[in-house]
Amino acid sequence: MSRAVELASVLETADTLAIVCHDNPDPDCLASALALEAIAHQQAVATVTIVYGGDISHQQNRAFVNMLEIDLEPVAEIDLESFDAIAFVDHSEPGANTEVAPTIEPTIVVDHHPGEPADARFVDVRTKYGATATIFVEYIDDLEVEMTARLGSALLFALHRERLDFVRQPTRREYEAALSIYPHADFDTLEQLYGSAFSPGTIDAIGRAIDTRTRRGSSLVASVATTAETDALPQAADFLLNLEGVDTVLVYGIVDDAIRLSGRSIDPRIHIGETLEEGFSRFGAVGGHHDMAGGRIELGLFADGDDDAQALLEFAGHRIRRRFFHALNLDDDR
Repeated sequence: MSRAVELASVLETADTLAIVCHDNPDPDCLASALALEAIAHQQAVATVTIVYGGDISHQQNRAFVNMLEIDLEPVAEIDLESFDAIAFVDHSEPGANTEVAPTIEPTIVVDHHPGEPADARFVDVRTKYGATATIFVEYIDDLEVEMTARLGSALLFALHRERLDFVRQPTRREYEAALSIYPHADFDTLEQLYGSAFSPGTIDAIGRAIDTRTRRGSSLVASVATTAETDALPQAADFLLNLEGVDTVLVYGIVDDAIRLSGRSIDPRIHIGETLEEGFSRFGAVGGHHDMAGGRIELGLFADGDDDAQALLEFAGHRIRRRFFHALNLDDDR
């Protein structure tokens, strides 16, 4: 029995399904949720609800939701325990990168990130895949689910964005998945998604990262200071990675009540997820892939000091730079 058929057999027993996206969901997560929704409807699941935590602040993510008319519900407004089945897509650990309580036990887990997945009835975590959307393309093909223009566009855009234009270590499977759904995508929709405008807050954050960058060899650390745009950090990291001679970047900043970290690397000798774990795991939740990673360090009592944000950034920034460069075995600036 294929994994797709196993998934279908689990869905056949449910009348209601909640599909849980990770916080601040990206196109890979959202497209995977749409694909699971289509599979669930084929298996006669009567009610499917897609839920998320955090914010959708990246301009392309907002356009993705609006243009593809994705119906999302904030997880805080949904009673997950009332559903027959709960699915985690693009994440696998209860309480990690999600507002969902750690006590919630999923029925289905589909992901491509490393970690300790929940003990669910159906678990399919493929860390050698470059995107969760790739897994769902295989499911849809195996189960002969109708590939609509909406779903094809969502999955193709997700594959392209997750692997950053097929430059950042895609696997052969991403190419194969993209080729199989290419005929179904609406390219007018894709063109509009790629043309989505940056918000002023994101542009300001990227500008601050450019201005505050500190470089050691081919590695760079920068601050976006305080921002309401969570997705500005990875966008700033991606932008700085284009600097000549730079192959590894860490961007940090204060978002709400936490210091957020976003790391990128195109150096095959560096595993940026392990680098962040080495440098910051004792302070908060961090981790990720060989080429991209992130983290969150709670501010605790410091979160009340709005007037001291600059002082806090200077205090934390020095230590973030020092620990990051130390984890890379580079001289620091003490």
